[in-house]
Amino acid sequence: MIVSSSKIGWVSLDNLVRIEEGTGPSAIDRLNRERQVTLLANVKPGGSQAAVIQKMNQFAKEVGIDSAYKTGLAGRSKELGRAGYYFMLAFVLSFVFMYMVLAAQFESFIHPVTILLTLPLAIPFGILALLLTGQTVNIFSGLGLLLLFGVVKKNAILQIDHTNQLRARGMERLEAIVRANRDRLRPILMTTIALVAGMLPLTISSGPGSGTNRSIGVLVVGGQSLCLLLTLLAVPVFYSLFDDLGKSRVWGLIGAGVTGAFGRAKRKAASATASLFSLISRH
Repeated sequence: MIVSSSKIGWVSLDNLVRIEEGTGPSAIDRLNRERQVTLLANVKPGGSQAAVIQKMNQFAKEVGIDSAYKTGLAGRSKELGRAGYYFMLAFVLSFVFMYMVLAAQFESFIHPVTILLTLPLAIPFGILALLLTGQTVNIFSGLGLLLLFGVVKKNAILQIDHTNQLRARGMERLEAIVRANRDRLRPILMTTIALVAGMLPLTISSGPGSGTNRSIGVLVVGGQSLCLLLTLLAVPVFYSLFDDLGKSRVWGLIGAGVTGAFGRAKRKAASATASLFSLISRH
């Protein structure tokens, strides 16, 4: 090979450089105009993608990578992190909206708390069902957990609503609780059996996409079956305890304060609205 020179014309390249054989990258990949190296791997059966990501992040910290380098997630791993964030956001908002709807339905600040306390009981039973069947915690099992929340909440609503109806007719609290649980046992069992039967095809499926379907089915079937008896026992206990709390002097002061705050806010809003309409009518 020859190269041009401004003084003597063309010069052979071996007069200028020393050639040595070596190795180099066959291709250079870039992301956002920066060089990148991508590690691709599959999770072994029974493993958790979240656990693998945690171990990789821990290893990157222990290695002590130079500040000029940085690590990040891509593909399904990146989507898993985003899905986890949005799932937690949906999880919190679901509690907020459920409380608001139940407070409006029962016209009480206490009964919604009694119902929502049954939801944390469903979480360990759902996770236990996944562990017993060798499934992993992923975004699909998270969707199944939200479905499980809806069914467990509905069962608690049936019990508490019927209990309030019986007490409104003049029945004592203990007798109303026992009567309501006996009357609502059949619809609760019917709902549970129908849900479990509907999820069994997802649980025993073996075709394409069966892995994601199985995560949802196992969590709903196992979680609903395991927490059925506990919720039937826990809801009457929670109802009795919070009913005593609602009659206490401390809760009465809190309720009066909240009611007064809402009343003042309502009056201020009405006054501001009237002033605005008055100003508009003048102009």
